[in-house]
Amino acid sequence: MTHSPAPVPAHADQDHILDTLPGDLMIWVLIVSELLVFGAGLLAFLGMRIMDPIAFAHDQDSLNRVAGAVNTIILISSGYLAARAVHSAQHMRKWLAGSMVLGVAFLIVKWMEYADKARHGIGIESSDFFTFYYLLTGFHAMHVLAGLVIFALMMRWPNPRNLEGGVMFWHMVDLVWVLLFPIIYLVR
Repeated sequence: MTHSPAPVPAHADQDHILDTLPGDLMIWVLIVSELLVFGAGLLAFLGMRIMDPIAFAHDQDSLNRVAGAVNTIILISSGYLAARAVHSAQHMRKWLAGSMVLGVAFLIVKWMEYADKARHGIGIESSDFFTFYYLLTGFHAMHVLAGLVIFALMMRWPNPRNLEGGVMFWHMVDLVWVLLFPIIYLVR
């Protein structure tokens, strides 16, 4: 009596969806959880703006839209350089260094915005708008700083899988800013 092997399911030889993600699964858990936190913050901001559109529009007018737009260009450019690092092992450090320089430039522009607000006596407790402005943009700036630390670690101890994960984190930071900028600075 001959026993034939058990049939192999048709999908058994296909890659599992998690195996095809760049980077480690845990970076994706972090990215998704951070997007949820930022999303909740943006929804709360929008809800408060609906309740007091005149005050929010007035406070929004005091923001430096040019600085916000410059920071958008800076972060998108930085994301491009970070993506280049993933695809160029030979020049990975050069691309990451360029991305980091732009990340620092972003923080400098943001610090200049905060300093200007402070000179005008505007702080986190000045209004509901500025409470959300400082919380959301400050939390984002902390993520930029975290991304810079991740890139510094990648430059010191390069690893292709970790580099992919670090760059995906940086792209999340980019994405969040691309959402924050129009919602906080532009949309009425």
